[in-house]
Amino acid sequence: MIIGIVCYPTYGGSGVVATELGKFLAKLGNKVHFITYSQPVRLDILEENIYYHEVNVEDYPLFQYQPYELALSSKMVDTVLNEGIEILHVHYAIPHAYAAYMAREILKEKGLYIPVITTLHGTDITLVGKNPSYKPAVTFSINHSDAVTSVSDSLKYETIKFFSVRKDIEVIPNFIDLDLYKGEKNCMKANLAPQGQKIITHISNFRKVKRIGDVVDIYYRIQKEVPARLVLLGEGPERQKAEEQARDLGILDQLIFLGKTNEIERVLCMSDVFLLPSEKESFGLAALEAMAAKVPVLSTNTGGLPEVNIDGVTGYTANVGDVQRLAEKGIAMLKDEKLHEKLKQSAYEQALMFDIKNIVPMYIDLYKRVLAEIRV
Repeated sequence: MIIGIVCYPTYGGSGVVATELGKFLAKLGNKVHFITYSQPVRLDILEENIYYHEVNVEDYPLFQYQPYELALSSKMVDTVLNEGIEILHVHYAIPHAYAAYMAREILKEKGLYIPVITTLHGTDITLVGKNPSYKPAVTFSINHSDAVTSVSDSLKYETIKFFSVRKDIEVIPNFIDLDLYKGEKNCMKANLAPQGQKIITHISNFRKVKRIGDVVDIYYRIQKEVPARLVLLGEGPERQKAEEQARDLGILDQLIFLGKTNEIERVLCMSDVFLLPSEKESFGLAALEAMAAKVPVLSTNTGGLPEVNIDGVTGYTANVGDVQRLAEKGIAMLKDEKLHEKLKQSAYEQALMFDIKNIVPMYIDLYKRVLAEIRV
C-alpha cells in the first residue's frame, strides 16, 4: 500500500504514535508519506519506504493568522497526485481531518477518490472540541471520514457523548515497540542517584493538564520516608512553577530536569516509580512506556489511564488531586521489595498487550477494509 500520514510533528504522544506507526508500516514494505509542517522528531527520512513532504505556509499580509488548513489540503492533493497515495490516515480531527475532507473533494473532481481515516487522540475532543466555535467543524470532520478510530474506550464514549456522531468508532489503542526495551541498556543509575536513592520519574509536555504541582507534591511526601530523586523529562509552561515549588519545599537540589531528550528508554531503565497524576489522559502513552521498562506507575484514574495502568496490578491509581493516596502507595511499594518486584513484572506483562506487533495489524486490516469498500 501507499499511505499518507498527516500528524503533528511534535514531541507529544500523537506525533510519536503516528511516526512509529508509519515506520513500522514501511518496514513491512508499504510506502509511507508523511505530510506535515516539519519533520517529525522520531522520523528518519533515510529509512527505506519513508518519505517526507513539508507543508509550507506563505505569509499573506491580508491574513492575521496564516491559512495552514488551506496549505495542508493543497499539499495533500499534490502528494496524492504525484506519489500515487491510496489512503490518507490523519491524526486529529482538526485541522487534519478537516483539511483532508477538502483534499478528497478536490481529488474527486479529478476522478480520484482517496479514503480518509481519522484517528482521535484526545485533545481534539476533550479540549478543542468543547470550544463551541469548533464543535461544528469537529463533528463534520468525524462524520465525513471514511473510518474513525479512537485510542481508548474512554475517548470513544466521550466523543459519542459530546458530538452527534454518525460514524462507527473503532478502538485501536496506542502501542509501544517492546524491542526498544529489550537487551542490555547503559543503566548507570549511580549517575542520577550517587547515594543509591530511588529514582522517581515523570515525562510530559509540562502543561497544566499534567498537574506538575502534584508530581512535585507526591515526590516531596515520598522522599520524607524513602531516599529518592525526582527526574523530569520534557519541557513546557509549567516547568518554572515546578522549580519554584521545589525551591519553596527545600528540595530543588533533589530534582533533575533533563528537558526534551530521546534517551527515554535509558532513563526509564534506571527508574523505580513513574508518576502521571494528570487531570486528563485519553490513553497515557508515557505510562505505557514506563511499564515496558518494568517501572510501576502511580497515576490518576481519569480517561483512558485505567485501561493501561491497572490499580494494584501494574501500579496504583487515585482520583485526580489525591496526592496523599499516590504518595502512600509509592512509599509502600518502595519499602517492600517483594511487592515492588511483583508490580514491575505485572507492568511489563501488561505492556506486552500493547506491543506494536499486536496493534499495527489492526490498522492494516482497517486500511484493507476501507479500500475494499470503495473499490466495490
